[in-house]
Amino acid sequence: MTPQQRTPAGRASADRLGRLLNLVPYLLARPGIAVAEAAADFRITERQLREDLELLWVCGLPGYGPGDLIDMALDGDRVTITYDAGIDRPLRLNPDEALALVVALRMLAETPGIGSRDAIERALAKIESAAGDLGDAPVTVRLPANSERLDAIRAIVERRHAMGITYYTAARDETTERVIDPMRVLMVGNRAYLEAWCRRAEGTRLFRIDRIDAFTELDEPAAPPAKAVPHDVRDGVFHPGPDLPLVTLRVGRGSRWITEYYPCEEVRRDGDEWVVTMRVTDLGWAQRFLLGVGPDVTVVGPAALVERIRAQATTALDQYAAPAPGTP
Repeated sequence: MTPQQRTPAGRASADRLGRLLNLVPYLLARPGIAVAEAAADFRITERQLREDLELLWVCGLPGYGPGDLIDMALDGDRVTITYDAGIDRPLRLNPDEALALVVALRMLAETPGIGSRDAIERALAKIESAAGDLGDAPVTVRLPANSERLDAIRAIVERRHAMGITYYTAARDETTERVIDPMRVLMVGNRAYLEAWCRRAEGTRLFRIDRIDAFTELDEPAAPPAKAVPHDVRDGVFHPGPDLPLVTLRVGRGSRWITEYYPCEEVRRDGDEWVVTMRVTDLGWAQRFLLGVGPDVTVVGPAALVERIRAQATTALDQYAAPAPGTP
C-alpha cells in the first residue's frame, strides 16, 4: 500500500478523534437530541454517528471499570449523555498550552536528524495561525548540549570531512583520542549524538556530543566503509544483548526508579524488595553506578562485581579509619 493510499485513512482517523472530543460536550448541552439532527450538525451520516457513540461507550478514565466509562442513554432515535468522564467542554488550547506547542514544534523543526520536517512546519503554521498574536511571540529555542559545538560539528558532517576527537567514555571512565569518519548528527531523547565510523574501534559508534571534549576538522574526506551501518535508535541508544554482563540486584522501595530508568530483563517482587536483573555495557560502569546509589541496593551477582564493590567500599572505609596527616 502506498503512502497516498494510506493518507485518507489516517486523515479520517484524525478527523474522528477531533469529532469524538467535541461530541461529548455537544451532547451534554443538548440532552435528548435526535441522532439525525446531531449527525447533520457534524456533517456525517447517522450510521457514522452511531458508530462514534458505540466507541465512546468504551472510552473513559483509567481503571476503565463500569463507573469510569462514558455513559449515555439511547431512547429510540434520541441520545443523552449521563456521564461525561471529564470531557465536559470542547477541545480548545489556552494561551499557555498554545505557546508550549509552538515552542516544542519550533525546537523540533530545528533539531538535526529529524525526519518529516515538512509535516512539522505545517503543524507549526496551523498552531501559530490559531494562536494569533501569541504565535508571533519571540521564543528562544536552546537545543540540548552546547549549541555552538553542535552547529560546528553538524557543519563538518555536511562538509563530509574526517575528524579528530577527544572523547570521554563514561562506561570505562576514560578519555581517548580518536579519528572518526562522521556519518550523521541525530537526537535521541534529549541528547545530541554524532554517529561515525571509529577507526580506533573499527566499528560504527554513537558519540554523545556533550562528552566530546575537543575536536578538529581534518583535511581528508570522511570515508566510512561499506560495513558502517547506522544504528537503529527508534527504541533508544542502549540495546542490551545476551553478550553483555548480566547483573542481579535486590532493590528497596527508595531505589525502585532504577527499574523505570534502565532496561531490565526481569523485575520480581520479593517481600518489601524487588529482585532485578539487567544487562550492563561494562562491569566498571556498574561498579561506579551501584556504589553511588547507596544502601537501598544490594548486588547479588555476578561474583566478580560483588568482589569489586566490596574491595572499593573497604578501601574507602579504610580512608576514614586512617588518621589525617598531621594528626597526633
